[in-house]
Amino acid sequence: MIGQKLSAYRHDLSHHTALSHTTIFMLLAASIAALVLLNICWGSVPLSLSRLWHCLIRPDGSTESLIVWKIRLPRALAGVLCGGGLAVSGLLLQVYFRNPVVGPFILGISSGATLMVSLVMLTSIALQIAFLGPFATALAAIAGAYGVMAVVVAIAARVKNGITLLIMGLMMGYLCHAVTAVLMALAEKQQVKGFVLWQLGSFSGFKWIEIWLLAGIGSLLVMSVYLMAKPLNAMLLGEEYALSMGIDVRRLRMAILFCACALAGMITSMAGPVAFIGLAVPHMARMVFSTSDNRVLIPATLLFGALVASGCDFAARFLLSPVELPLSAITAFFGAPVVIRLLMKKQVQL
Repeated sequence: MIGQKLSAYRHDLSHHTALSHTTIFMLLAASIAALVLLNICWGSVPLSLSRLWHCLIRPDGSTESLIVWKIRLPRALAGVLCGGGLAVSGLLLQVYFRNPVVGPFILGISSGATLMVSLVMLTSIALQIAFLGPFATALAAIAGAYGVMAVVVAIAARVKNGITLLIMGLMMGYLCHAVTAVLMALAEKQQVKGFVLWQLGSFSGFKWIEIWLLAGIGSLLVMSVYLMAKPLNAMLLGEEYALSMGIDVRRLRMAILFCACALAGMITSMAGPVAFIGLAVPHMARMVFSTSDNRVLIPATLLFGALVASGCDFAARFLLSPVELPLSAITAFFGAPVVIRLLMKKQVQL
């Protein structure tokens, strides 16, 4: 009798938790949709919802239609896709290292991507790989992100201290920045100007081919990450436990690193280095959903990342309009206090 009551209580609790999670997911999705509409409608040329609907359904070649389809809609979608991808990349790295304060920016992955992009944008290498077109910077950034990550992982295999690993990641970031600075000193002014603008981070200027690349490749990577949710949960309990569950830990490691670096590298190549999204957002998801289950955290982190990135992009445009602030400055103003607050309350955990 007691066993039946206990079983019924567990079932009710599980059902209640599922309902609360569904409610939060719906609220997040609605908030993202509202921010996307706000980003499209607000600007130097304001648009009403009825006019926006007309421009989306029946583009007529007017100035407003061109603004929506060429500028604002790609930018709004880029914020959603880039924010979600960076957040998932950060979550993967935190699970991999079992360390709550790692992310693409902290471990030097974004710096590695920046270095390789600088090689493409500031040197004659761009002329030699011009046949790659819009794929050149994306491939370079992914290569840079994966190269730095390989070095960090090789160090992690020998050094078990998490603080030492973080310091190594920071040192790799400094080295990449040093090489980038040398390349900037030797490059022509026009090349430097373009690279500096790229370094500030922005979702503006996205082309539709880049949106399709982000949506297509990013969706495949995120789906692959979600399929790894159960093995990732096992990894949280240690590699020995994962091995006892029949998980190929070596293959899982490679899959985690590939997905994390591919997401961070691809997004950095298109939007520039965007700080703190990958570090702060996974903690927000853990705090709101009160769980470490990656089956919940992966979609939650994806949605939170899209929401935060879209909100920061709107703030960058709105706060000192018509001057647009650097996106990374806004994300740092948002992300740094969040992480500090969580650290002070000792709520940063995996």
